[in-house]
Amino acid sequence: MKGPAISTSTPDRASVGRRRFLTYLLAAPTLTVAARLAAPTAAAATVPGTAPVPPPAAGALPGLPGVPDVVDLGDALILAGLPTAHLLVLEVTAAGRVVLHLPRAEVGQGLTTAVAMLVAEELDARLDDVDVPLSDARPDLLFNQLTGGSNSVRSLYDPVRAVAAAARARLVTAAAARWSLPAGSLRTEDSAVLAPDGRRAGFGSLAEAAAAVTVPAVPATPKAAEQHRLVGTPTGRIDARDIVTGRARYAGDLAVPGAVPTVVARPPTINGGVQAFDASAARGMPGVLDVLPLPGGGGVAVLAETFDQALKARDALQVSWRPGPLADLSDADIRSRLRAANLPFLVPPLLTLHVDAEFDFAFVSHAPMEVLTAVADVRPDRAELWFSSQSPIVAQQTVAAAIGLPQDAVTVHVVRGGGSFGRRLFFDAALEAAQISQAARRPVKLMWTRNDDMRHGRMRPAGHHRIRATHALGQVLTYEHRVATVRTDFRHGLGEALTAAGFAVQAGGLSLSQGFFLLTEKNPYQLGVTTQLLAEVPLDVPTGSWRSVYSGTVRVADEIMMDEIARTLGQDPVAFRRARLGSASARAVLDTVAAEGRWGRPMPAGHAQGVGFHEEHRSCAAYLVEIDATDPAQPRVTKAVIAADVGRAVNPRGLEAQLTGALIDGISVILQAGNHIDRGAVREGSYADFRYARQRHSPPSVEVHLMPPSGPPGGAGELGVPAASAAVANAYARATGRSPRSFPINF
Repeated sequence: MKGPAISTSTPDRASVGRRRFLTYLLAAPTLTVAARLAAPTAAAATVPGTAPVPPPAAGALPGLPGVPDVVDLGDALILAGLPTAHLLVLEVTAAGRVVLHLPRAEVGQGLTTAVAMLVAEELDARLDDVDVPLSDARPDLLFNQLTGGSNSVRSLYDPVRAVAAAARARLVTAAAARWSLPAGSLRTEDSAVLAPDGRRAGFGSLAEAAAAVTVPAVPATPKAAEQHRLVGTPTGRIDARDIVTGRARYAGDLAVPGAVPTVVARPPTINGGVQAFDASAARGMPGVLDVLPLPGGGGVAVLAETFDQALKARDALQVSWRPGPLADLSDADIRSRLRAANLPFLVPPLLTLHVDAEFDFAFVSHAPMEVLTAVADVRPDRAELWFSSQSPIVAQQTVAAAIGLPQDAVTVHVVRGGGSFGRRLFFDAALEAAQISQAARRPVKLMWTRNDDMRHGRMRPAGHHRIRATHALGQVLTYEHRVATVRTDFRHGLGEALTAAGFAVQAGGLSLSQGFFLLTEKNPYQLGVTTQLLAEVPLDVPTGSWRSVYSGTVRVADEIMMDEIARTLGQDPVAFRRARLGSASARAVLDTVAAEGRWGRPMPAGHAQGVGFHEEHRSCAAYLVEIDATDPAQPRVTKAVIAADVGRAVNPRGLEAQLTGALIDGISVILQAGNHIDRGAVREGSYADFRYARQRHSPPSVEVHLMPPSGPPGGAGELGVPAASAAVANAYARATGRSPRSFPINF
């Protein structure tokens, strides 16, 4: 690995003051990965974090390894980002602030805290001295500014540590020159370099001299794991005080000069449009500044002095709406199309002992707590936008094309987001804000209301699953899983990233969705000959990557089937799983929840335990929940025990929060939260009818057990959702004696 270069300017900013320095991480080791998804080779094992294919579990019939066993989505994204990994920027100011410009989004997942911990660890800086601002859209980063796939810590772990270690080496070298001491005799602590005789130089005082160092006098090598003092220690969020005191700024809080509140009147059906409208009454209302149609005819924008005035004027519009393309379809019609699209099984049921099941999953909104908001200031020769974005480079490209400006004339400022779950991979509000600003010739602050996003925003696609498992003499011989979903929209940069990594899925006859499916979906159990196939139904519905994407339904259906196969074979569900898990770490995680949750303990009538397991992102998790379903229409999870192995947890407290949040997602989408499609319209419009879990639905007892560090960090943000969802579904089935087949159960 080459050493870092020193510069006095960043690629996306004007010159930087003399009394600070910037350090860039140069290229990480070159990796070779198989170019064909359909036939991965051993070369794929050179990707960091890939694990050897586990041997078959004792007593189980082995199956072929899945693609994710060799190379998964995270590996592909890391590979795509390698050419620009050297553009990560760390800055030390004369005031002693350590600033890591983060090319990712912070949407509540705690990423800025984890990155700050990595920087502080390698620099021996005080955590309070580290700032992690979000980078503007930087096209030079190519595929290195996409937040998703539970990949941020996994992809940033080595680059952040390396750039911080390089900065430390230069600070130590500068101090050694100042004191005429051997650099090897100095140490760093609390944001300072210390000499053996007690002399101390703060990082800020050394910044200018360190910027002139070309060859550090000490190795710029990240610490070994056993030297970590901060990484791996439960740590509160660095932005917690700002969030609870209101100092944290979201898009809706920004006071961009001249930006006027703006809302949009939208059609009653999905992708409907405006036939005609009368704005005379609205224009005469107090505070209204302008009323104009959206480009493309999808709605009517109202600009006013306040959001209250804009909303009232919007409601006063007289609009004749054109129905959307799904106006003749409702839930039952969509389910029929999905069932018809599913591919057939290979193994016929004749003369074969088998277990068959079918499952339906409803559309689900992302429903982040903060509604979508974007500020746009479009001028004839330039544009500037502020919004929370997980894909800011693609957003910048799309906005530039829509308003007819070169990409380098559009500046995208990435703002923190109040939740996402995949929603902010798309930038619908920002694109509309730019178009409205251009048409109105003034800056605007556009807010999508909760109703806007529920009824016109992105949703997890509805899906239908068919599964057949054949068995004989207590062993599973074949396992076939057929998945049909409404097509998932991946036009947020993922396809380009996979192509850059060498995975030309579309050239190989696979759709982008099928390539994603292949890189993420695997059954972790040894179940003989196992196949998983995806079919898509192209409906004109705004879909997106909901937290855990396909695994949130595929693995839930698998885990329900594991309970049902175990019951058919007369085996305990946990023991049945354990005998078929191929890795020691997976078995340890399952053993932990079973022991800590007292699996199998006696329960009153109407109460039961359920378990779910999931392995993805080079991590694994198991959930054990207890449910009170004495009233099947009002079930409540009363206790949850969670165990996870993520390799190395940078911030265990943040990981616990992620796993607990996944539990709430699982409770919600399995028991009660989903979207109804009724004659082309989404009927849910707010939290009042989109029945996401409230505090009263949440278990009063939640235990999280993290396994000891076992390697580099895996992914964790989406890891828990499938296991939590499955555990809730299995507990409900055991408590009621009815195996659920459609989700959410109480829809």
